[in-house]
Amino acid sequence: MFRRKLTALDYHAHDNFNVDDDRQFRSLIVWLEDQKIRHYKIEDRENLRNITSPDWPSYFQQYNKDLVAPDFKKREEQLDWLLSFAVRLDYADNAEKYKDQTSESVKKNLSNAPKVVSENPLDNLDFEADEFKKGVNTLAQLLNVTQHPDHLITLSAISKVVTQRLSAEALENPKSVIIQGTPFPVQEADLGFDTGDYVLNQAAKVLRLLHIHELRDLQTKINECIVSVQSTTANPKTDTRLGKVGF
Repeated sequence: MFRRKLTALDYHAHDNFNVDDDRQFRSLIVWLEDQKIRHYKIEDRENLRNITSPDWPSYFQQYNKDLVAPDFKKREEQLDWLLSFAVRLDYADNAEKYKDQTSESVKKNLSNAPKVVSENPLDNLDFEADEFKKGVNTLAQLLNVTQHPDHLITLSAISKVVTQRLSAEALENPKSVIIQGTPFPVQEADLGFDTGDYVLNQAAKVLRLLHIHELRDLQTKINECIVSVQSTTANPKTDTRLGKVGF
């Protein structure tokens, strides 16, 4: 959560900083004071620099008071405020450097950066190319998927069919994915309200059925979580050797 601000401040360990590590946290505070904030005189920073001292938390608390920082209860909140404060000071010290920075200049700098070549072939696909659209429509015809005007929505429907019906588990046990029983008479179902348009009424019925299906799937997952928790908490293991009889 601090990476962007640490990067902006050119902190050397912005990628692997761990706020829960006392040594890393204290070292960062000292670095901020020495390099960016500079609230104390150099000779007054000794207590803060002594990061192994058992009294360091009290020194840090006094440091926050001297900076008139809000009284935060969590370390993460304290650090976030200090980083924001340091960024403001750094900008004030280098206003001439940053005042000409625009979105165009940033994009230009990024364009000059070395390009990372991805090994994933999907990253190189042009999803708006006519050839890609033709391939999606052809695949939809092979899988009997109704085509949508937006080929990406059609591709999403194809993805659902492939993951649900053509997975390794589904191919080994086709009966687990093939719907059994009598089809639901959606045409005869009661919607509960009338839109005044027959086509809209039928579409609303379909949407209601899809919503019910999602709710059932959610309830199934909730039940699975409950069963999993109960299997852990409802069967505690006891050590009978610790039991005593009498007094």
